[in-house]
Amino acid sequence: QVQLVESGGGLVQPGGSLRLSCAASGFSFSMSTMSWYRQAPGKERELVARISSGGSITNYADSVKGRFTISRDNAKNTLYLQMNSLKHEDTGVYYCYRTQGAYWGQGTQVTVSS
Repeated sequence: QVQLVESGGGLVQPGGSLRLSCAASGFSFSMSTMSWYRQAPGKERELVARISSGGSITNYADSVKGRFTISRDNAKNTLYLQMNSLKHEDTGVYYCYRTQGAYWGQGTQVTVSS
């Protein structure tokens, strides 16, 4: 079955960096458009970044442009999100998402706080 397992979240100070990973299995990862979403407390889930199956096309939310980078390693069936210059408002649960079939991971908590 389809599995998406996020890791790499944690507590970081403002201005710091984190790298999230999403290990995928049970489907053809290299053929799948993948995304990162996040949900802050009391807010709706929002798209953070999306990457095409081959990795050549990426899209970002305006709020993270220039600070976050989405990437993938199709040989390792893994999706990444490099997050730099983190802000308080980046706090939330980050989810890995496969567009085809609408599959979600369980999420990983990111907390930006001093």
